[in-house]
Amino acid sequence: MRLTWLGHASWRLEIENAVILIDPWLDGNPSFPDAQKAEAINGATHILITHGHGDHASEAVELAKETGIPVAGIYDLMQFWEGEQGIATIGFNKGGTVDLGGAQVTMVNAVHSSSLGHGAEGPNYAGHEAGYMIAVEGKVIYFSGDTDIMADMEWMGDLHKPDIGILSVGGHFTMDPARAAYAAKRWFNFDTIVCSHYLTFDFLQPDIAPLRDVGAKLIEPQVMEGLTL
Repeated sequence: MRLTWLGHASWRLEIENAVILIDPWLDGNPSFPDAQKAEAINGATHILITHGHGDHASEAVELAKETGIPVAGIYDLMQFWEGEQGIATIGFNKGGTVDLGGAQVTMVNAVHSSSLGHGAEGPNYAGHEAGYMIAVEGKVIYFSGDTDIMADMEWMGDLHKPDIGILSVGGHFTMDPARAAYAAKRWFNFDTIVCSHYLTFDFLQPDIAPLRDVGAKLIEPQVMEGLTL
């Protein structure tokens, strides 16, 4: 299994039978080098979306049309895109599990918001925000998506027992390192924590020191440098 950070909250997950792009935001992402876009999407088999905000979902339809691969995510948004944009989708909901090329992806709760666009009529409904438990190659990854800490993390940690936590830690829009560390220590038993949704803008430059006290291996990823886990 190989994980590659694409900057901000965007990831590439490579497993034996699949390459999953999670919340791919490449064009306009200050952290992502434009010249490496082809490399980032090469061989992709699926796109997985946590919610509708532009820094997570704005390129999903374009990439799906360009590559011919399906987009998976919350049912409401997937049905809208399939009907309006004619792309292939895999719509499911919280508690549901889908097979993405051998990865068993279960949608779990997150606490955030989700919308499309900000025109004169205001933001449009995009279904609910979500995180994912991804069971693959004998390990379980908790991809938190954009979220604050929440009581649901107690049963999520107990039921799924994730080994790896890819956690939003930037603050401002999501939990910050102190809140993520609190959740990790109280409700999870991660072997590895990987930082996400940070370092993109001036207000997403947190001090990650609290995460060093959790007792798990802490990874501060570098853009386009793959991690073998």
